[in-house]
Amino acid sequence: MKLEEALNIIKPADETAMNQCRARWDSIAKPLHSLGRLEDGIVQIAGIAGTHEVNLDKKALVIMCADNGVVEEGVTQSGSEITAIVSENFLELNSCACIMARTNGVDVFPIDIGIMRDTRVPSKKIAYGTKNMRREPAMTRDEAVLAIEVGIETAFELKEKGYRIIATGEMGIGNTTTSSAISSVLLDLPVETVTGKGAGLSKKGLERKITVIRESIARHQPDREDPIDVLSKVGGFDIAGLAGVFIGGAAAGIPVVMDGFISTVAALVAMRIEPKVAEYAIASHVSNEAAGRLLLDSVGAKPFITCEMCLGEGTGAVAVFPLLDMALAVYRQMSTFEQNDIEAYKPL
Repeated sequence: MKLEEALNIIKPADETAMNQCRARWDSIAKPLHSLGRLEDGIVQIAGIAGTHEVNLDKKALVIMCADNGVVEEGVTQSGSEITAIVSENFLELNSCACIMARTNGVDVFPIDIGIMRDTRVPSKKIAYGTKNMRREPAMTRDEAVLAIEVGIETAFELKEKGYRIIATGEMGIGNTTTSSAISSVLLDLPVETVTGKGAGLSKKGLERKITVIRESIARHQPDREDPIDVLSKVGGFDIAGLAGVFIGGAAAGIPVVMDGFISTVAALVAMRIEPKVAEYAIASHVSNEAAGRLLLDSVGAKPFITCEMCLGEGTGAVAVFPLLDMALAVYRQMSTFEQNDIEAYKPL
C-alpha cells in the first residue's frame, strides 16, 4: 500500500467502543479505575480495534534491521558487521528480544530493510545501508518513502494473518546516532540534550557522536516541518520502516507498541506525518537513553513500566504484553457489582 493511500484511510479511534469498554471496567466489582494505566491500555485498544470485545490472543514483534553509513565516523563502539550477525540470530530465536517473545507467546518477524550485506533474514531491502549522513543525505526522499511503505505493508500483512497487536523493535549499529539527530530536529532541542552513549561509548566517544550529529544537521538543514525530509537526510531505514508500521497499524486498525528510544523516534516521525497515528500507538516503557522521557512527553504517551532498559530490539515492547494480558483477563473474567449483589461504586 502506498503512503498516501494509507494516510487517507486513517480515522480517529472509535469513541463508542472506548465508552463501552470504560463502562465494562466501571461495572467490575473493584474500586473505580483501580488498575490505572492497565485499564487505560485496554480502553485504548478497544478504540483502535473498534470493539469493546478486546482480543490480544495473537501477538507479533516486528524487528526492522538496517545499517547506517554514519558508523564510518566512529560514533559506535562496534562495527556495522554486527548488524547482520545479530539480525540472523533473530532467526534462531537466540536474542534477548526473541527469548522474551517466546516466553510471552509472541511471534518474531525480523526484516532486512537495509543491512549492508545479504543475509538469511527475510528481505525487503531498500539499499545496502544508508549513506554517511555527515557527508551526504542518508537516503533519497524516494528511498525514505519506500522504507515507510515497507512498514505499512508489514502491518497489513500481519493484520491479514490474524495478529491483534504489534510490538516494534530494531537492529542497526549506529541507530542511536540517527535517532538523536531526528529527535534534535523534530523536537527543536540541542543535540547534546537528546544524545546518549548508546551501546557503551566513552565520554570522548559521546563527544564525537554529538559533533557528528551537529555537523550532519548543519550540512543538510533538514526541514522540521517536513518529517520525511528529516528522515531522508539524517535518519535510517530501520526508523523509516518502523514509522511505516505505526502508520500501517493506524490504517489497519491494529495497535502498535513503541519500544524504546529508536522505536519512539519512529513513532514521532509517523505522528508528525499524520497526527491521528498517536491514538494507535502504545508506549511500553521509558528508555534509559538521554531523550527517553522527552520523546514520550513530546507525543503525549504514558508508559506502563520503568525498568531503565535501553537494549532495543523490541525488549521493552514485549515486556508490556504480560501486563496487558493480565488486565484483559480481569476485564473479561471478573464479576460485576450486580452479579455480586453489591451497590456499584460511583465517583464522589
